[in-house]
Amino acid sequence: MSDKIQKTADPLFGKENYMWMAIGGVIIALGMFLMSGGKNQDPKVFDYNVVYSTTRVTVAPILIILGLLVEVYAIFKKSKTAE
Repeated sequence: MSDKIQKTADPLFGKENYMWMAIGGVIIALGMFLMSGGKNQDPKVFDYNVVYSTTRVTVAPILIILGLLVEVYAIFKKSKTAE
C-alpha cells in the first residue's frame, strides 16, 4: 500500500480579507438603515419630503453600492498568507 500524503490547504481568506468584509457589511447595513428612515407625524397625510428625501433616494443607495464594491474588493484581494 502506498502512503497518501495529506497537504493542508491554505485558508482561502486571510484576516485582512475578513476585516474588509466586515467593513463592507457595516457600510451596507448603514445604507439599509438610512433607507428605512423616519415616519410621518400623521399617518393619514402623505408627506412627499419624508418618503422621497435625499437621504433615502440618493445617499442610502450610494452607500449600499459602495459596500458591495468593498465586498468585491475583499473577496478578490490576495491574502498575504497565500504569497
